[in-house]
Amino acid sequence: MIYLDYLSTTPCDPAVVAAMLPWFGEDFGNPHSVHGPGRKAAQAVERARGGVAGLLGVEAREIVFTSGATEANNLAIKGGARYLVRLGDPRRRIITVATEHKCVLESVRALEAEGFEAVVLGVDSDGRVDPEALREALKVPTLLVSMMAANNETGVLQDIPRLAALVKAAGALMHVDLAQMAGKIPVSLKDVDLASVSAHKMYGPKGIGALYVRRRPRVRLEALFSGGGQERGFRSGTLPTPLVVGFGVAAELAVENMADEAVRLGLLRDDLWAQLQNGLPGIALNGGRASRLAGALNVCLPEGLRALDVLEACPDVAASTGSACTAAEIAPSYVLTAMGLSAQKASQCLRLSVGRSTSKADIDRAAELMIAAARTCQPN
Repeated sequence: MIYLDYLSTTPCDPAVVAAMLPWFGEDFGNPHSVHGPGRKAAQAVERARGGVAGLLGVEAREIVFTSGATEANNLAIKGGARYLVRLGDPRRRIITVATEHKCVLESVRALEAEGFEAVVLGVDSDGRVDPEALREALKVPTLLVSMMAANNETGVLQDIPRLAALVKAAGALMHVDLAQMAGKIPVSLKDVDLASVSAHKMYGPKGIGALYVRRRPRVRLEALFSGGGQERGFRSGTLPTPLVVGFGVAAELAVENMADEAVRLGLLRDDLWAQLQNGLPGIALNGGRASRLAGALNVCLPEGLRALDVLEACPDVAASTGSACTAAEIAPSYVLTAMGLSAQKASQCLRLSVGRSTSKADIDRAAELMIAAARTCQPN
């Protein structure tokens, strides 16, 4: 099996697995207990918190651990909006983007039922937000803006520093979904109040993520559920020490390897694209004029080919037609239709992504297999 779905999830790095193992059995203490085993676990948690903070360039005490980026996004959007309204803030407008992850769009939609006004900005044909459209939307007093830094289907990067500056000038909270970007390229959280990250997108374990919550000026949130008040009262529940430790190691590895890895993945991605172009005349690139993550490649197959048919004819290549979070839905990608593709065109699109374990041989073999599969699926 040649794995080309790293935007969906990544394997745990061997160093991450090795770091986690003792905390499942030998060192099993509750990090919130005051005895020796508990204190040892708490120290490991804080070391990991420092690793995640170092990746983002923030203070360790600004990192709140969650079960993943979905929970972090929910906490940022719902928690931020509800807290300000409870204090008597009259603003109700929340701005997001049509190509956001489902958990962001659904969080904003849920707040509509509570009386908030949702504004969903469109994107251009490459999936980018127009800063002027954001500036116009911010003319109405706005409570919160939520945007992803790198798209989970196309890898297209938004100009977060420029967009966040507009949000700050308008006095709204700025939340950024960093799930796809963190660990792959450097991030800047200047003018950002809240940011979500996920371990399993960067060679860490599934089931753990974090939310950056700015300390100065202090950002406050309303917790999503009740409990013992762990994680500064934002996220109650016993922390999963093994997963937290793994997240910290994954973050440290990302800092060490980021620059070299980006170059290598960019070359592999471009090689794959060149081979697919050569073997499948008429194939097109989605988001090709925009800055993208080095490992991301979203392509539209030639006329007459359905992406699902090609994947079924190519079982030795693991790829997808869109976000894994909506893969069970037999429907065209809403990200691609928001970029102007028809439902028919969107059904022809493949999401391919390379990663840390991908080799040149993998690229050559995957291209060969996908081209052969596409040719067998082409109508006579």
